[in-house]
Amino acid sequence: MSPSKSEGSRLGFVIAGLLIGILVAAMDNTIVATAMGTIVADLGGLDQFVWVTSAYMAAEMAGMPIFGKLSDMYGRKRFFVFGLIVFLLGSVLCGTAQSIVQLSIYRAIQGIGGGALMPIAFTIVFDLFPPEKRGKMAGMFGAVFGLSSIFGPLLGAYITDYTDWRWVFYINLPLGLLSLAFVTLCYKETPVHAKQKIDWLGAMTLVGAILCLMFGLELGGGEFAWDSIPILGLFAGFALLFGLFLIAEKAAEEPILSYTMFRIRLFAATNVIALLYGAAFIVATVYIPIYVQGVLGGTATHSGLVLLPMMLGTVVSSQLGGFLAGSGKLSYRGVMILCSLIFTIGILLLGTLTVDTPRYLITLFMIIVGLGTGASFSVLGMAGIHHFDMRQRGSANATLAFVRSLGMTLGITVFGIVQRHLFAGDLEVAIGEAGGAGMRMSDPRQLLSPETRSGIPASTLDAVTDALSGSIAHTFLWALVPAALTIVCVLWMSKERLSPIRTQQPAEDAVSGA
Repeated sequence: MSPSKSEGSRLGFVIAGLLIGILVAAMDNTIVATAMGTIVADLGGLDQFVWVTSAYMAAEMAGMPIFGKLSDMYGRKRFFVFGLIVFLLGSVLCGTAQSIVQLSIYRAIQGIGGGALMPIAFTIVFDLFPPEKRGKMAGMFGAVFGLSSIFGPLLGAYITDYTDWRWVFYINLPLGLLSLAFVTLCYKETPVHAKQKIDWLGAMTLVGAILCLMFGLELGGGEFAWDSIPILGLFAGFALLFGLFLIAEKAAEEPILSYTMFRIRLFAATNVIALLYGAAFIVATVYIPIYVQGVLGGTATHSGLVLLPMMLGTVVSSQLGGFLAGSGKLSYRGVMILCSLIFTIGILLLGTLTVDTPRYLITLFMIIVGLGTGASFSVLGMAGIHHFDMRQRGSANATLAFVRSLGMTLGITVFGIVQRHLFAGDLEVAIGEAGGAGMRMSDPRQLLSPETRSGIPASTLDAVTDALSGSIAHTFLWALVPAALTIVCVLWMSKERLSPIRTQQPAEDAVSGA
């Protein structure tokens, strides 16, 4: 009896450590989103602030498939611990940043660590629990993303308003060290692994292709003309590297993104849905705080409170989605049909925002987006590993996490460009009509800092906030494209549901379609 209690207690500490690890990694993005207005007001670089988020995502994306493969080969524990240590190191460096460029570089270091934390934590959970308990655990871990986004904005807002924004990074240290202690001391790993070769060529060509595309989109039309040699060169580099990636994946013995896995309809559809969800959801996470501070003139605390209803909806939806899919009574497809419809409606409603939108409507819109998002964390995670056993589960989970991060990275880059160009197009006209053409409205302090907003003439401020509001609302309308496509892809999903017998099928048979 005693050994059983001891094992149960140790398992509890392991789960707590994994949950805390995911919490700090996921919370980091929401803390930064809430504090972004204050950060750019302090460091400058409003035209570069999207790189603070995209640098983290790009680095995280690069690490995910590699760490997923390594965890299948050599074990989960050592790479989870490694990722957590690198993440904490990046957090310390972010707190010392003196410019937006430095902050972006340090965020990339954080992202490398996050690339190990996210997929490996989920994979450990699916290793530890039998199929009949995975729905509950998936709902719990999916809810952590929502909880992180609740505590993140509120904690980030409080720190930003009452201390210093640098502490939004330092706060990761005590929680991260607690997670490190729990996992290091309590997790005893089983030695079931598969010997595989790392597809380094595939990893390098894919990450290089994505970086070329991101830089081309970011710099085109701003720093360089769209038809300039640097921009054309970046797009040509993307095409070349992506072509090489496809060739490398076909020739690789153990490809980083397995064509064999993608022959399974459920796995393929799940990854496309995660890509689209990531691209659309990140827009709400980033631009709602900017809307509150830049348009409504709120503080970082107000930004956090606006995000709070969305994340409460995410928690509820994640738990409910995990329960419904885990019970086996509904297919993954059945749960996701309703959620994708709600999600698309929520993004559409955000596209109606104006300077006069009542606060209660903003709250309602965010709740709807959250309810439509939560199940994508838990249900898609379960669907992604449905056909794979422990020998391939790390790669499957890492691929799903990689694709979701890719969607978020492309989403924040592409829609950041859309918002910036929409805003720039209206800004000069708005200032001219308001008689404030002599003001340096490119200074983020005048747009995002409540203290300096009070010194701007009322007519000029009204014109600028109207232009900012319009640009954000139209960006949400453009985000309807990936949101609506999630519905189409959910309908494409096959109708598997959780079954202990099916889930325990050998990986080779599942991949071959048996």
